Amino acid sequence: MDNIIQEQIAYYEARASEYDEWFYRIGRYDRGEEINQRWFNEVAVVKNALYQNGPVEDILELACGTGIWTQELLNIGKKITAFDASQEVLEINRAKLGATHVEYKLVDLFSWEPDAEYDFVFFSFWLSHVPPTLVDSFLTKVYKSVCVGGQVFIIDSRFDLTSTAKNHILENDGNIYISRKLNDGQEFTIVKIFYQPEELQDKLAQVGFHADVKVTDNYFIYAKGTKF
Repeated sequence: MDNIIQEQIAYYEARASEYDEWFYRIGRYDRGEEINQRWFNEVAVVKNALYQNGPVEDILELACGTGIWTQELLNIGKKITAFDASQEVLEINRAKLGATHVEYKLVDLFSWEPDAEYDFVFFSFWLSHVPPTLVDSFLTKVYKSVCVGGQVFIIDSRFDLTSTAKNHILENDGNIYISRKLNDGQEFTIVKIFYQPEELQDKLAQVGFHADVKVTDNYFIYAKGTKF
């Protein structure tokens, strides 16, 4: 398991400069005008759900990546603490946003131990990369990092063949290990799990959150959990 985690970290470090192509449907991820528009319409649904949670004082963003969602969190939070295990993506995030009220920290979330509580904890497209044996302990840490009355907000992927690159093979066969390629042809094996709403609801409830899980028509699953 340590090997797959290290390979996953290496993958996202190597992918840092091209990561945004996936979200903005560029290059290998361009599926044509109609499918791309479907994607962006569903992104708008999730963004609107996120915006319903502001304003909040302190936000913790886990696996913040290149800032695609950090920039959205700036619309609802006064201060953001952003964690990622890749220095490369942290630097891209910092340069892209140029925001003085975002504090960046190099943190491996598999060894992370919470030492503070936040009003709002957010992570996107991360839970699906947490190995099943580590999911419960990770969500327990998330629960500990949310203050009483605070929320967690999660976004992740639904299974859809058009969500990934055109040269990726995506099979709904229950295999949690998949192969991912970069633009230069480098290939990595990573963990990828597609959660069903009831399953994610149960996972969040087990650690103590009162959760509401929703999906868009094709691409995204998202959840809000409250700590009472």
